[in-house]
Amino acid sequence: MVSNQQEVLVPPKRVNTDYPLIDSDPHLRRVFGYARPSDYAIAGGMAAVSPISFWVMERVSPSHVGRGGFAPVMRLATAIGLLGGLHVLYQRSCNRFYGFTENSREVEMDMREMVDKVKKGEPLYGTSTLSPYLQGVAARNSRYSELFVHVIPWFNIVNHNQHGVDTAKYYQQAERELEAESAKAGSS
Repeated sequence: MVSNQQEVLVPPKRVNTDYPLIDSDPHLRRVFGYARPSDYAIAGGMAAVSPISFWVMERVSPSHVGRGGFAPVMRLATAIGLLGGLHVLYQRSCNRFYGFTENSREVEMDMREMVDKVKKGEPLYGTSTLSPYLQGVAARNSRYSELFVHVIPWFNIVNHNQHGVDTAKYYQQAERELEAESAKAGSS
């Protein structure tokens, strides 16, 4: 039996992809923060499909329920559209974190964000009030959860250090940048 004082690290399975893995368990804030403008545009279009198609169906073949019947159903169609749009946005952004689709922009954003945190002496993935054991439980439960989010909406909202990437690259890049800055300052 593992005590609450021990940290249990279960390494995530590496998936062979054409693009680099950024994070196998991205935090919800990072997913929406790294989303591209095109993701928001596509998500907005997908969100509009449901109410627009319902409105068109009502115009083509009226239900004759009157004003009192159409409005609640239109609100429901809009809510369904918004949830679908958010799902598309979340999925597109997560696929880039996992390396399933082209992600060069996100790789650069991740490197910049993490190197800046290293330079400031901050923890890479934030601080958590949970014990290391519970952070591991949270990581194991939400790792690659986006692949099944259409069935069970499960998101990572816990800060932990188990993201399936070697964080040494951030420290090495920060060291190179600090050396370059000190060499530049020394030559001035």
